[in-house]
Amino acid sequence: MWRQRPLATQILLAVLGILLVTVSAGALLYAQLTGDTLDRQYEQRALGIAATVAQMQPVRDALAQHDPGHRIQAIAEQVRRSTGAAYVVVTDRSGVRYSHPMLSLIGQRIEEPVVALDGQGHAGIDNGSLGRSANGRAPLPGADGSVEGQVSVGILEEQVTSQLVHQIPEVVLYSALALAIGVLVSWLLARRLKRATFGLELAEIATLLQEREAMLHGIREGVIGVDAAGGVSVINDEARRLLRISATAGGQSVEQLLPPGRLRDVVAGQSPGADEVVLTDDYLLVVNRMPVVLAGRPAGHVITLRDHTELEGLVRELHALTGLTTALRAQEHEFNNRLHVLSGLLGLGEPEEATRYLAEISGESLAQAGDLRARIAPPELAALLLAKVTIAAERDVRLTVTAESHVDRPAGEAGALLTVLGNLIDNAVEATAGGPGPRAVTVHLAETGDDLHLVVTDTGPGVPPDALQAVFADGYSTKTEPGGPRRGLGLALVHRLVRRAGGTIGVTAGPGARFEVRLPLAGLVKPPEPMTSGV
Repeated sequence: MWRQRPLATQILLAVLGILLVTVSAGALLYAQLTGDTLDRQYEQRALGIAATVAQMQPVRDALAQHDPGHRIQAIAEQVRRSTGAAYVVVTDRSGVRYSHPMLSLIGQRIEEPVVALDGQGHAGIDNGSLGRSANGRAPLPGADGSVEGQVSVGILEEQVTSQLVHQIPEVVLYSALALAIGVLVSWLLARRLKRATFGLELAEIATLLQEREAMLHGIREGVIGVDAAGGVSVINDEARRLLRISATAGGQSVEQLLPPGRLRDVVAGQSPGADEVVLTDDYLLVVNRMPVVLAGRPAGHVITLRDHTELEGLVRELHALTGLTTALRAQEHEFNNRLHVLSGLLGLGEPEEATRYLAEISGESLAQAGDLRARIAPPELAALLLAKVTIAAERDVRLTVTAESHVDRPAGEAGALLTVLGNLIDNAVEATAGGPGPRAVTVHLAETGDDLHLVVTDTGPGVPPDALQAVFADGYSTKTEPGGPRRGLGLALVHRLVRRAGGTIGVTAGPGARFEVRLPLAGLVKPPEPMTSGV
């Protein structure tokens, strides 16, 4: 039942119980200490009265004469009534009483020894014939200075208790005030905790924690939680893998976890936007940063990271196949036209002219393919150039491979070159198509020493002077095509491939763009990304 109670009730009852125990213990301790203090005070008071009586000359003279006129009893009673003492008893050295509130005890000996014969005053608690009392005993000196007896004065314990009872209301008031303050503070604490936990109870908080851990580490998306101060409070395993974070991220800022670059800008919110595409050395990530508001208060941000590397590769492969299909369709139209010409010539009875025309068109296509195959050793690279020539022609762009182009590298080492060349040609064709004539793209490939020199130029508008560096950043693009592949990735991918291979890439400002790439021949390896065409 205790666990089922609300958190505020548990805190209130717990604090109230602690206060009750501590205040009760404090009150008892105070009563005990106060009682002991009052006992000491009344003992000293009784001792003072006894010493005063012992110094009275009539008492000393009467004791020296064995008090034939009972003067000691009269003086003792007068002192007792004036001081409020319970008794004033004067005895000689042998302990015979000369005064006592009970007249029947006068002349009798006391049961205990006469302790004041040592010449010192004594104070303590005495359980005498009148009850428990605070007692003081003083020596009574004779005419020659020797101790002739003692004076014993007692104040009943009832007077001590009565004074202590008078202080009880103050103790009770203090205890009640302490309890009230404690209850108020515990209520305020419980209210603050309830606000901090958004009204959730302990069992609900534990359940939410278990569910959060299961969800965070069970999903395939990377999740990063950033608190209102900018520190990383939550990061799951997938986010660590995608961002290559191995150190403890708790409490650190995004700037401390990620190196400078566009990825850090997007994750930190410096580059706002939905479904921001970020290209890292290993992955293509789609990043979203959403604010979190709880109970009307900003609680930070949640960043999600989705790995679209394989999906983007498939999309780009599909885009490339679509381009090839378009090229084949263009060739189909051209071949249909040529077949119509041949059919017309034969129908007109011109077989010699038909034969000449057939030889001419066949020789042109074979000559172009043979020329590229002779100068470009990797067959897939030559095939890529032929396909790009056909696609460019369909878009009314003339793609030319310079006569000086020559590549002798084996076919197994052309993977990175295919990606780099394909993206540069696609960008050049897109920049040139639809513009004013002449619409031309020129490709130059040559081996110079230990490097491969690649130049792609076009007659398009070119790259603005202020964007010569930004053009290689992922996400940078001047065109938006709804339903098409993601923009701003082709040149970023080319830049990373060239850098990974140990090469360099540069661009010249327009009019007319000129991209120049130098790749070490030893670095031409097939890239891990299946992205073979760019935008």
